[in-house]
Amino acid sequence: MWQADPLRDPFESHAPSEAKRAVTGELTPDDLEVDRTLRPQLLSQYVGQERVRENLRVLIEAARSRNEPLDHVLFSGPPGLGKTTLAAVLANEMGAKLHTTSGPAIERTGDLAAILTNLEAGDVLFIDEIHRLNRSIEEVLYPAMEDFALDIVIGKGPAARSIRLDLPRFTLVGATTRTALLTGPLRDRFGISFRLDYYTVDELAAIVERSASILDVQIDAQGAAEIASRSRGTPRLANRLLKRVRDYAQVRADGEITWEVAAEALGFFEIDELGLDWMDVRILRALTTTFRGRPVGLSTIASAVGEDTSTIEDVYEPYLLQRGLIVRTPQGRKATAAAFEHLGITPPPDK
Repeated sequence: MWQADPLRDPFESHAPSEAKRAVTGELTPDDLEVDRTLRPQLLSQYVGQERVRENLRVLIEAARSRNEPLDHVLFSGPPGLGKTTLAAVLANEMGAKLHTTSGPAIERTGDLAAILTNLEAGDVLFIDEIHRLNRSIEEVLYPAMEDFALDIVIGKGPAARSIRLDLPRFTLVGATTRTALLTGPLRDRFGISFRLDYYTVDELAAIVERSASILDVQIDAQGAAEIASRSRGTPRLANRLLKRVRDYAQVRADGEITWEVAAEALGFFEIDELGLDWMDVRILRALTTTFRGRPVGLSTIASAVGEDTSTIEDVYEPYLLQRGLIVRTPQGRKATAAAFEHLGITPPPDK
């Protein structure tokens, strides 16, 4: 239940930190217009996530044939894998209007109520970082998702009474990087749930070539593959690196991106062969050199490298785990033999 607060803007956003933006490729306002042109608009243009695409294709066709909104959809997975893009694609395929907000931006129940009462039949509401909704806001969302209704409290104290307001049938699309933080009742109200996986190098190379054609950048297959191989399995980062390499090629080469130009540019921007940037390397050096391969707690690592614990856990650690460069143990994080080898450091005798 909620009481309206007209002073809040329900679509107010929060800018990502610079540290997080450096790896995930989250964009500044100046980059947003360029980024929108690179995003696919339809499932036929979307590269990768084949299982998700085919499932969505069937579900969307079925919903359209019945002239009904699609069931509520939850996308989960690491940052930069296309959850926001898929929400827009879903809305386009359904011929629906897309409304976008995020969990941190909805601070009061009145914020969510204002958004819900402005929806029209068939609209798609996308909530990014939905795991960051507070519990009182979730209570308002439950009947909205399940019964398409909104409970309103009028008055205060003994004179207060509750009425129920009907909402148009809409589709809620939620995105989360931390599925474990979603409450059971909220998770269970999504009829469709997909986890997005990291992309292959071939898929990322195809994305880079498509983006290069949109940006009118000359690139050969080897150059695209080199950018793809250092993009951490993430399309957002692949597009960001493409723009960096484009700038380098324009200033230091003849404007065409070949394998040699791509490798030089990425080295210049401190992105190594595994796609690790300076902070990844700093984390690994702390584990291998400062702590000599011993298990270390997350807060200790954060202090050693001067970074926030949540940024390390959400942004840097997943890729380091995926590449087998660190492991989690009951005692803490440890560098693996592969990390020592990648940095060219001799492991301690007990390693």
